[in-house]
Amino acid sequence: MPVNNKTVKQYFSQKIVEWHKKHNKRKMPWKEEKDPYKIWLSEIILQQTRVEQGTAYYNRFVNQYPTVKHLAEAKDEEVFKLWEGLGYYARCKNLLASARFINKNGGIFPQKYEDVLALKGVGNYTAAAIVSFAYNQPYAVVDGNVSRVLARFFGIKTAIDGTAGKKLMHSLAHELLNKKQPGKFNQAMMDFGATICKPKLPLCASCLLQSKCFALKHHKINELPVKEKKTTLTNRWMYYLIATYKNGVYIHKRTAKDIWQNLHEFILIESGKKLSEPQLLQHPLIKKFAPGSNPALKVSKEFSQKLSHQRVTGKFIQVTLLKKTTIGDYEWVPKKSIKDKAFTGFINQYLKSLKTL
Repeated sequence: MPVNNKTVKQYFSQKIVEWHKKHNKRKMPWKEEKDPYKIWLSEIILQQTRVEQGTAYYNRFVNQYPTVKHLAEAKDEEVFKLWEGLGYYARCKNLLASARFINKNGGIFPQKYEDVLALKGVGNYTAAAIVSFAYNQPYAVVDGNVSRVLARFFGIKTAIDGTAGKKLMHSLAHELLNKKQPGKFNQAMMDFGATICKPKLPLCASCLLQSKCFALKHHKINELPVKEKKTTLTNRWMYYLIATYKNGVYIHKRTAKDIWQNLHEFILIESGKKLSEPQLLQHPLIKKFAPGSNPALKVSKEFSQKLSHQRVTGKFIQVTLLKKTTIGDYEWVPKKSIKDKAFTGFINQYLKSLKTL
């Protein structure tokens, strides 16, 4: 393992910079950006989101909220609607909370690493990205791309998602960092991992690091980096009763600390197991609102959405009510206002399949 070899480290840092000077072609709207607000916005959006998908959201947010003050003064519902489809809504909630904190405390985005790190939803990686790109401060950015490059090149077999592995990666990345141009070096590392040292089918044949790469030399490309955590999916079954009365429908906002917090949904029937259609139609809630034979009762096809640790599967049942009624904490809202509400990705799959609600 050449991780302690000073010459190899110097070689690595030099080659990464050389590569980026020739191949800095990865175009992204936030690249070369110096406004810490926009860098922060891009980094939060790109957490758990692919660049291709995140770019459109970044552009929309910057257009609608060009400064942290604009974002801080926006209505929650408006921001969540703009975020709709990105998932992991805690990011959006933290984004708003931090924007309002900054705005309340002078409106100037913090410059010190520790102050940036103190913002809600900001971890070591995001804080390092902001201060290195915006202020050229010497903090190494360590994301999945960077960890993969380091693990393969230096032959690091410590799990990168464990405490020891994370500490090792941060220490090594900081040592390799070009202290005079930390922002450019960080960008080079991230771009190299994303385009050359990819998770699958890396471009080893055209890699300028190949002569000293541990993983390539020892045929360990597919074994490195090592990860100790394996994601276990929990299955949840959610069936939604779309109860309409005249030109309105019943909805409410999810407020519990669970998936989809702060998003809207229709009347929920959650089951510990998958329900057949006959079982579903015998549910007390459906029988309450659709007694006997109701020709307006319609059951959709099955929909599914995979989250980070959960898979949600279910159906939608449309029922037309004969009178307006009280249904728990659900409120009757005009159908025309549905388009202004932020719904879950699972529900939006269904809504997009309809011509009209």
